[in-house]
Amino acid sequence: KTEGLCPALHSSYSLMRGCNPLAQTGRSKLQNKRAALNQQIIKELRMRAGAENLLRATSNNKVKESVLLELSYVNSNLQLLKEQLESLNSSVEVYQNVQETSSIPLIALGLKETKEMDFSVPFKDFILEHYSEEGSNFEHEIADLMDLRQSCRTPSRNEEGIQMLASYISHLALVESRFFAPNRQMGIFFTWYDSFTGVPVCQQNISLERASFLFNMAALYTQMGTRCNRQSQEGLLQAISALQRAAGVLSHLKETFTHTPSYDMSPAMLNMLIKMMLAQAQECLFEKSSLNGIRNEFLTLIKMAQEAAKVGETYSQVHQNMVQPPIKDNTPFFWSTMAFVKVNHYHALAHYFLSTALIDHQRKFSPSDDEDQQEKAFSQVYDAMPDGHSPLDILHARAERQRIGKAHLRRAIMCHEEALRTQALCRDLRRLDILHDILQASLHRSLDKFAQHEREDEFTDYMDAPDILSKTEHRAEMEVPVSTKVKVTDFFHHLGPLSVFSARQRWTAPRTVLVRTEDRDLGFTLKGESPVQVQSLDPLCPAAADGLKEGDYLVAVGDTDCKWMGVSEVMHLLRDVDESGVDVRVVSMMDSSLPPTKSATYSGGLPKTYSMICLAYDDEERNARSRKVTKKTSFLNFALKNKHKSASTLSLPTVNSTGGLPWHKSSPSTNDSSYY
Repeated sequence: KTEGLCPALHSSYSLMRGCNPLAQTGRSKLQNKRAALNQQIIKELRMRAGAENLLRATSNNKVKESVLLELSYVNSNLQLLKEQLESLNSSVEVYQNVQETSSIPLIALGLKETKEMDFSVPFKDFILEHYSEEGSNFEHEIADLMDLRQSCRTPSRNEEGIQMLASYISHLALVESRFFAPNRQMGIFFTWYDSFTGVPVCQQNISLERASFLFNMAALYTQMGTRCNRQSQEGLLQAISALQRAAGVLSHLKETFTHTPSYDMSPAMLNMLIKMMLAQAQECLFEKSSLNGIRNEFLTLIKMAQEAAKVGETYSQVHQNMVQPPIKDNTPFFWSTMAFVKVNHYHALAHYFLSTALIDHQRKFSPSDDEDQQEKAFSQVYDAMPDGHSPLDILHARAERQRIGKAHLRRAIMCHEEALRTQALCRDLRRLDILHDILQASLHRSLDKFAQHEREDEFTDYMDAPDILSKTEHRAEMEVPVSTKVKVTDFFHHLGPLSVFSARQRWTAPRTVLVRTEDRDLGFTLKGESPVQVQSLDPLCPAAADGLKEGDYLVAVGDTDCKWMGVSEVMHLLRDVDESGVDVRVVSMMDSSLPPTKSATYSGGLPKTYSMICLAYDDEERNARSRKVTKKTSFLNFALKNKHKSASTLSLPTVNSTGGLPWHKSSPSTNDSSYY
């Protein structure tokens, strides 16, 4: 697979663990299709923007008719491209485990796409201008950063891929402190594509870069979760952990980056995605409790009925979020339909388990039965008992148990039929044979049980089965992984301690001062950690006469760089200074209180959602990142023009929070040989 790749590129990728740029898997092919669609969407958006500008500028009726015809053609193409992108987001098969044959597929998020970046020219210029260092001395460090970013575009679907993404996110925090000053722009445009609409977002704000890679980390966790083998305890535990971590990363993204311009990272969309991941984790918890079979016991069946009702309830909340505007306009129809299918499927299972508990356990209580325990469990199934009966009266009355049990069985059949009907409405769901087989088998099981207990003389008194209260012993919780922030070695460590040598600080150009001793006295003392500062300067000493000032930072003694040296190490270099002296390089801190500049993406107060600056770039212009680009005056959203107003992203917080909510695992007993 590596044939034909240039040696430099091959060696760079081969050393990057967690990156798999050459793998021809179904997932990588899907990402390649997504990238191609994004480019086609950009082309159509350019044509639409140009046509609308021409429409506003011309007064010729014939030209207007021609432009309107062209606009209708372009809008049709955009709609087709959006449907193709939605179809990619509905392709769940490539993310599932290849050995999975009896579990309902889970939904995974696709990775956001971005363009290649070239930091070389802007970073070298900034190092020379701001740090007074030769930019060419940092070519390897800049290349390492660019290689890491490029590798993060194709992460492996495992923990190494997660660690690589976390490493780059941590490096971005250091890069932001080193190079992105609040009062100037670097001329670096970060371009990312919305994972649902394909609309490009282009900003000079590095927070867009950090937020987008954090989204990709969550997406990678979802792909790891859906890939697990859910026919084993270990696989289910891994799936639960991955989905809970995905929800935790998305929650961290929502709380940390509050004004991201990309719609897929808006608070409303992230809130829906968090609920969907937790619902899928709850589904895996239910599968874990039923993996080894369900005991044919009253208490066990009651418990499983409430567990299934809990899964149905969580999916019901997800579905309600998906069908609310504006989320409905950008959520794939496959997703909302799948959520509604699972709502009906798990509610049907809940009613089936409860009906089985009531119908199959008609015998009188034996001495081994715990009557109080059964009464307590049954009393927690409903908000109010049917027809006002007490739980114990229903348990003792055979006819009443039969009547309520059959009512739940009828409702289970209705829910199963609704799940199958809903599945038939969605083209992408109809392709999932495994889903149809599971729904059909569940319906037949309920129909068979109903046929066993149906009487020919039973034509009246069909009661409506009440709702079942949800309850679970293990609730899916968000788990923020520690990998959202990892310790890394600063690529630009040689620039000096970040507390002083950062983009926010301003200082004079380094100047050379001749330090000589008089009566074995330098005429000043040093203080602080690295870098050390001059204090107690004698204004009459030779160093002061040569330009040394109180508070100056020592950056070099002779040819030795001392930015990272402490007082004792610097004094060791100065102790052998004689009357001829030694040259010392120093810098003086300047006032850094300058007003921040505004982001190039937005114009204050205008109803813009996205920037079209990126549309001025061609793929061949990657080497011209540092040239200035004229900002476009208008932008049309993908499907909804000027519908949402967005705030400036200048005030994006950069707080990092870590923490976890551990999920306590437990295994069901498997001593009984009688199972459903």
